[in-house]
Amino acid sequence: MGGFFGTVARISCVTDLFYGTDYNSHLGTKRGGIATYDVESGNFARSIHNLESTYFRTKFEDELDKFKGCSGIGVISDTDPQPIVLNSHLGRFAIVTVAKIANIEELEQRLLEQNMHFGELSSGKTNQTELVALLIIQGKTFVEGIENVYKHVKGSCSMLLLTEDGIIAARDRWGRTPIVIGRKEGAYAATSESSSFPNLDFEVDRYLGPGEIVRLRADGVEQMRKPDEQMQICSFLWVYYGFPTSCYEGKNVEEVRFTSGFKMGQTDRSEVDCACGIPDSGVGMALGYAEGKGVPYHRAISKYTPTWPRSFTPSKQEMRNLVAKMKLIPNRSMLQGKRVLFCDDSIVRGTQLRDNVKVLFDYGAKEVHIRIACPPLIYACPYIGFTASKSPLELITRRIIKELEGDENKNLEKYATTGSPEYERLVEIIRERFGLSSLKFNTLETLVESIGLPKCKLCTHCFDGSSHF
Repeated sequence: MGGFFGTVARISCVTDLFYGTDYNSHLGTKRGGIATYDVESGNFARSIHNLESTYFRTKFEDELDKFKGCSGIGVISDTDPQPIVLNSHLGRFAIVTVAKIANIEELEQRLLEQNMHFGELSSGKTNQTELVALLIIQGKTFVEGIENVYKHVKGSCSMLLLTEDGIIAARDRWGRTPIVIGRKEGAYAATSESSSFPNLDFEVDRYLGPGEIVRLRADGVEQMRKPDEQMQICSFLWVYYGFPTSCYEGKNVEEVRFTSGFKMGQTDRSEVDCACGIPDSGVGMALGYAEGKGVPYHRAISKYTPTWPRSFTPSKQEMRNLVAKMKLIPNRSMLQGKRVLFCDDSIVRGTQLRDNVKVLFDYGAKEVHIRIACPPLIYACPYIGFTASKSPLELITRRIIKELEGDENKNLEKYATTGSPEYERLVEIIRERFGLSSLKFNTLETLVESIGLPKCKLCTHCFDGSSHF
């Protein structure tokens, strides 16, 4: 997916930029980048590093002295190298994006036919952030250029532009990914994650609306384009991607996870001895489940944080599987002879679930029950860079549907409908396949109610196939 951070201050912004960007590290796995602008010298400085084998902090902390200035942007990316720095009729600027461009080949061809060229090839392919920049410079103003992006990009695109006159923050036209504005004395900031703010002394100023464009300067925020009415923010942000202390649209991630677990615990009739969370994103739900069910919360699995801090996810699937196993350590003393219920965020491929369940029984668990925070993932995401669902057959649900129907695309609506015979059969096959004592998914209605936003403002495509291009 990816996350970004940008700030403009009256004094040097480099320290805030470094830590603010690092606080988005759980959102991306491939590359990190920083760019600053120094008014005194009139220079942009930029650095990009590969993060596939290490962390943002270790790559950038030794070179911070090269960055000067009071304004800067940074990104943790799941896609191409960023930031891109350009000189155009709009002036010089650097740009970072959190984007998934579903029609990138079509847009690439259109720009080439207009005698544009691409200089930032990545693995032989067009860098999508450069493509966005070229769409922007087709406008007579930054706003007109960004609206050109909104008009032509299918998928999603939120961005920060570091200009010679502050930072322009523009949220995706449908608001699929968030941008939060923060303020403190003498500085403003924009980020994907509000959890970037507390330790840097920023307070949340506002949440940008869908398609809204603002310019940040050290002394204030100027609205350049009003937000659109329609919104389709990704509901999976609260389930999986979001850091527990972050808020989107004023709705806190941990509170949503707790509430969804609490509601499930109140209605679940299974007899269990304790509830546990699969670290990290399953913990909030498990705490809520334990309270709603009236059973104790135990830590039967712990995450090994000294070498797996926060979230580290390599790009290669084989290594992801290994990391998923190695960073979670079961506690035999808390498992032996117990009927244990585990809460987790989702089931995507099922690899991690299979490995975990085997270990739990090997370590003496009498029963292993699994409760999932969201409905089954039936549809691959066409809107944001959800790395685990690039194609339908990467989803365990679609592989099972193919086995049952002979076609992974057949009767999807029935399998996505809670309580239907097809749904019940799908869940039972997953349960049997992994040897679980029981398996239940939260309903879409419970998830939406837990988030606390109207269904029409949430993107739930991966659960029910609803589409808004």
